[in-house]
Amino acid sequence: MSAADPLVELNAVRKVFGSGSAAVVALDGVDLVVAGGTVTGLLGPSGSGKSTLLNVIACILEPDGGVLRLAGETVWEGTWRRRDLRALRREKIGFIFQFHNLLPFLDARDNVALAMTLAGEGVAPARGRAEALLGELGVAHRARAMPATLSGGEAQRVAIGRALANAPRIILADEPTAALDSERAGKVMDLLVAIARERGAAVIVVTHDEKIFPRLDRIVRLRDGRVESDTAARREADALPAA
Repeated sequence: MSAADPLVELNAVRKVFGSGSAAVVALDGVDLVVAGGTVTGLLGPSGSGKSTLLNVIACILEPDGGVLRLAGETVWEGTWRRRDLRALRREKIGFIFQFHNLLPFLDARDNVALAMTLAGEGVAPARGRAEALLGELGVAHRARAMPATLSGGEAQRVAIGRALANAPRIILADEPTAALDSERAGKVMDLLVAIARERGAAVIVVTHDEKIFPRLDRIVRLRDGRVESDTAARREADALPAA
C-alpha cells in the first residue's frame, strides 16, 4: 500500500445516540476518504459530530450504518469484522488527546514503552525504541522525567511518541494544540506533518485553532452530522484576517 492510497474510508456512516423521540443523529451518512501522507483538519461547531466521527474511526464507537475501512481492511459493515478491537487499534491507530493523558506514575520513556509492551514486545527493546522515539521528537533528555515535571509542549511530544509507538499508519488527534501557546502549537503540528510525509501516515486533526490551518492539507467541515464542505486548507488559510 503506497502513501497515496486511502487509509481511512467511510461510506454513508451513521451514528445515532438514544432511540425513539429522544434519538440524536450524530453522524448522518458521512462519506470521507483520507489518503496516506496527508494531514486533514476536522472542523465544525459544537455538536456537529467531530468527536463522534473521530471516535468511530478509532473504533471506540460502533457505527449504526454504513461501511468503515482502515488501511484497506473493512472493519465495520453491519457489525464489527474483528473480535479484538484493542488489537485492531494497536495495529492501525495512534490517538493523541487534547490533554496528553500520560500515566502519572510512569516516566516519559515508560509511558511510550507501555504501548509496545501491551502489543507483546519485551520490556528492554520497548524501552530502547521508546528512547529512540523521544530522541526523534526532541525530548530524549526528558526520558526519565515524570509527567508532572514536563512542560505542556514536552508532555504533548511524549504523547505523540506514545501514539507512534506501534508504527500506526493512521494518527488521530483531538485538539492537540488547544492547551499550547502559538510557538509550541506550531512545533507540534510540524511534527505531525513530518510524520504524515515521512511515514506515509494519514493524520486527522480535530481543531478550532486557525493558526494551524497553513499546516493542513485539507479542511473538512461538519455540521449537524454531515460533511458541509471539503476544501484545500490553503484556501481557508489565505482567507483568514492578517494577525
